[in-house]
Amino acid sequence: MAQKEKINRLKIVLAEREIAQKDFAEMLAVTPHTISRICNNDTQPSLRLLRKMALTLEIDIRELLIPTQSLK
Repeated sequence: MAQKEKINRLKIVLAEREIAQKDFAEMLAVTPHTISRICNNDTQPSLRLLRKMALTLEIDIRELLIPTQSLK
């Protein structure tokens, strides 16, 4: 089975800030299932939701993304 490509850092950022996924979901008015799927890289957020997450966390949107090899 192929390993999922990690594209976002949401799970890491939430852990660093000690914010539960359930609480973050409430802040964004989405389901906890949605946040869980994003944290596990089962799905990726829309650009609108990604922006809302960054604004809610008061961080640069780029901090939620893992850079590609070409950008390192």
